[in-house]
Amino acid sequence: MTSAVLGIIGGSGIYDLPGLEDVRDETIESPWGEPSAALTRGVIAGLPVVFLPRHGKGHVLSPSDINYRANIDVLKRAGVTDLISLSACGSFREDLPPGTFVLVDQFVDRTYKRESSFFGKGCVAHVSMAHPVSPLLLVHLAAAAEAEGIAAVRGGTYVCMEGPQFSSLAESLTYKSQGYSVIGMTNMPEAKLAREAEICYASVAMVTDFDCWHPDHDAVTVQDIIRVLNSNAEKARGLVARLARDFPRQHEPCPVGSDRALDTALITAPEARDPQLLGKLDAVAGRVLRR
Repeated sequence: MTSAVLGIIGGSGIYDLPGLEDVRDETIESPWGEPSAALTRGVIAGLPVVFLPRHGKGHVLSPSDINYRANIDVLKRAGVTDLISLSACGSFREDLPPGTFVLVDQFVDRTYKRESSFFGKGCVAHVSMAHPVSPLLLVHLAAAAEAEGIAAVRGGTYVCMEGPQFSSLAESLTYKSQGYSVIGMTNMPEAKLAREAEICYASVAMVTDFDCWHPDHDAVTVQDIIRVLNSNAEKARGLVARLARDFPRQHEPCPVGSDRALDTALITAPEARDPQLLGKLDAVAGRVLRR
């Protein structure tokens, strides 16, 4: 059995993680470039926890400027087995008002400026994204939310736009008509890269607004978001603390194979693989490359 290490990626409004004990910052170099910030290591109720602020300290990175590959790579090098993403989002549904936490289970990727894979020329791999979220993590998150009295809905589709601008009315109405639940700017390619790195992944999409489709609400502004962010961030810290206290101390094998995603993904013949790229994949794909 592998000991569980819980990773937390903090989104807008969540730049630290109070409640950690034995706290220390750790800078891990990545062959994929600079991550958003140094990692913060600590423990909660004896469980190792690794925290990374997605936008950097002080929110200095826009969604398009984040080095998602470096972030996932350093979390993998830090030993993270299970990863929780905390993100602000807009809602397309009346029954998901601001303040609701949506435990999403599907994604639609509308980004176009971001590096979305560790693999490519010299070592090609195709992982399944049919079920992008680890179902066991959703179970633990739902239980933690209930224990903390947080309004949370299990299941929903998160559409990830490029940003940094908010949606046009036409875009908002289109996404709503497609049946999507929420919209954000950061969960892709993050979830794809976590899958390639064989890290179990789940996202808590924290609703701050109704995007701009709602006839009774003004178009979203940063000021509106910040007002709800502060409340959501406090609830998110409580959620993480409860999750960590109750989390299994041994990593649970993922029912959808998140932690074994590369078993059947590599297609490039061993003798044709690029040694330079393989060197960069030492953490992400080391388990299968060393076989």
